[in-house]
Amino acid sequence: MADTATKLKSVEAPSVRQRVSQEEWQVRVDLAAAYQLAALFRWTDLIYTHFSARVPGTQHILINPYGLMFDEITASTLVKIDEDGNVVDDPTGLGINYAGFVIHGCVHQARRETNCVIHTHTRAGVAVSAQKRGLLPISQHSLRVYAMLTYHDYEGVALDLDERERLARDLGATSKAMIMRNHGLLTLGESVSEAFELMYYLDCACQIQIDALAGGGVDVGLVSQQAAWKGFEQLNRPERAEAHKTWPALLRMLDRKGIPYRD
Repeated sequence: MADTATKLKSVEAPSVRQRVSQEEWQVRVDLAAAYQLAALFRWTDLIYTHFSARVPGTQHILINPYGLMFDEITASTLVKIDEDGNVVDDPTGLGINYAGFVIHGCVHQARRETNCVIHTHTRAGVAVSAQKRGLLPISQHSLRVYAMLTYHDYEGVALDLDERERLARDLGATSKAMIMRNHGLLTLGESVSEAFELMYYLDCACQIQIDALAGGGVDVGLVSQQAAWKGFEQLNRPERAEAHKTWPALLRMLDRKGIPYRD
């Protein structure tokens, strides 16, 4: 009985704080927070999907260990890999999901300004990814990504490196949000907070669309192109106060709940 109870405990790893730079530690804390928030927001898909972040000043990437639930992930359990997918540091010894490397390594390599990539398989996200018209401008939430959203056709489980060329092509040089057809959602940002906020809006927009189509079908009204562009520009203006207030508020929520993402 004791052995069974032990196996049910969360996987733990010794703190890496003292052997990484202060900049890397901060990114680890933010990325672990994103995983914990995703668990709270029900963005998870068992042990699958993955978020990644670049280690400042390097080509190394932090990503989740393969086998942990998102609510088990802390700053010290994250795996560090190089841009070829080789493990540099793996505190838990669990390794990584290779499909995660194929997708995330591709984006980090193609878009060097990107410091965080978030990929999800939420029910609403996958549902919209299967709709031929994609994400429709039917809500204010959808306008957050209106003029930046791109699409990538499904090619099977992301295990083939040659898909990366087409994924990078479809993402383009400026997009920060993508719908992977029949698969899920992807966002990227210059920070963990930016990528997370974009995913929040993108996933909410997908949920709203599924609800609206279920309730109204063809009667759902679209935002005009002029209004959609205006909303997109308003929601993405760099001086907006919420751009600097949302992430600290989310971290305070985790701290109030006593979630040990900083470990």
